[in-house]
Amino acid sequence: MIRRTDLEQMFRKPAPLVQHTQQIPQNYAQNHHLQAQQRAEQERREKMRRIAMNPTDKNIPDGVEEVCIGDGVARYKQLRDVERTLDATMMRKKLEISDSVHHSRARRYGTMRIWISNTAENQPWQSSGMDVEAFDFESGTSATYRVKIQGRLIDDGDDLGLGDEDEEQKHPDVMEEDGTEQKEKEPASKLKVFSQCFSSIIIDFDRAKSLQPDNFTQIEWKRPEAANPGSKEANFSQLEFERKGDENINITVNLQRLHVPDRYRLSKPLAELLDTDEEDRAGVMMGIWEYARSHHLQQEDDERKFTCDAKLRAIFNTDNFYFPSLPQHLKLHLTALPPVQLSYTIRVDKDYISPPPDSGIPPSQPTIYDVQIQLDDPLQPLVYDLLRPKNSIETLQHIHNIDEQIVLLMGAISQSKAKHAFFTSMAKDPVAFVKRWLSSQKRDLEVILGEASRGGGEDASGEEWRRGGPDSVWGSETARESVALWLARSSIKGN
Repeated sequence: MIRRTDLEQMFRKPAPLVQHTQQIPQNYAQNHHLQAQQRAEQERREKMRRIAMNPTDKNIPDGVEEVCIGDGVARYKQLRDVERTLDATMMRKKLEISDSVHHSRARRYGTMRIWISNTAENQPWQSSGMDVEAFDFESGTSATYRVKIQGRLIDDGDDLGLGDEDEEQKHPDVMEEDGTEQKEKEPASKLKVFSQCFSSIIIDFDRAKSLQPDNFTQIEWKRPEAANPGSKEANFSQLEFERKGDENINITVNLQRLHVPDRYRLSKPLAELLDTDEEDRAGVMMGIWEYARSHHLQQEDDERKFTCDAKLRAIFNTDNFYFPSLPQHLKLHLTALPPVQLSYTIRVDKDYISPPPDSGIPPSQPTIYDVQIQLDDPLQPLVYDLLRPKNSIETLQHIHNIDEQIVLLMGAISQSKAKHAFFTSMAKDPVAFVKRWLSSQKRDLEVILGEASRGGGEDASGEEWRRGGPDSVWGSETARESVALWLARSSIKGN
């Protein structure tokens, strides 16, 4: 038998804690993100709608010159005419400049002189008191060599040498292999530096990887795509790298020239058609277009379709093609340009690193190459400054603010003109004005309530109200609609 005290003790004990776990759906975050995107899109549309509803009329209202004192209205209209003429002229000139730059096929080329040399340290013959014949080549070596590749854009007739003290000042930016810069000086010349002429530099070693002391057989540098055009990683005039080695080794420096836009090597049939071995994609399409038009290959029923003659059939392997699909057909005929290959032998012997003074040979005498590169059009920066000045955004924003002020002023002038017409009409004949005004207000109220039964003159005293026939107010569409509404309302009340 359970006593009452036992029951009280049982009920007084704390109940076990129950943990309620709230299960969050997995797609809650995704739905929340989707809702946020929808709200942002709605806000953007609402903002665009409000902008579209803003007044944009900058013309002065008609009739203001009759009440305005002075010649301000005439001078403002003259300024508006000058503004429209100036805008049309500037737009036409910009289009002409853009069209001339787009269709200009003239190219300029320059010579990039490249010096390749190397130095050596801790070589067996450089260690004092070491017998070269007794040196153990199988053990780890600390002998190193350092290769230096320099480049400079030269003018015709320049005779540049390397090795003097002034040449070090001509190459202020030095890029190490790890991407760090050895010297922090600004380039003295505004011409292209070594790295600005190439999209990639690859150095291949003519030796198996297993025979290399540090297991390196290739060094590669590529132009950073997202780098700032003025950054130090993309602008340097000298490239250096250091490796272990105590033997001469042959290397090949592969320089991939930079072209903007990209240029391609054309296939043999396409090169014969365009009479060139290299061209960019836009030039190829323009050449095919001109060839097809000059040979009357464009079909009359569909101007996008061209019939292939023998030369075009050898390229596209079809009887006709559509010009919009031309880029797809050209993929097989455009290949990347081969790199410029410069051969060099890294020498670590004494005759190259430290020749006898009486020989007249300078230490680490460089190997010199001249490479032809494409130069930028000198008019391109000027044209860019004309089309997009540096302070164009600030100027356009300032003009936009002035236009908004002009629009507000025109709105205020329009309201003032309406007030002037209101008070002038009331001052000439107050009684007739008040009658017309009351009739107009009554008419507006009837239209709002759907009880409109008259039209035309607000005072209903015109000749059209007295006569009948189809030309009168009673035969108009408005009268028929009003009568139909009145009859419908009466039938509803009767029911």
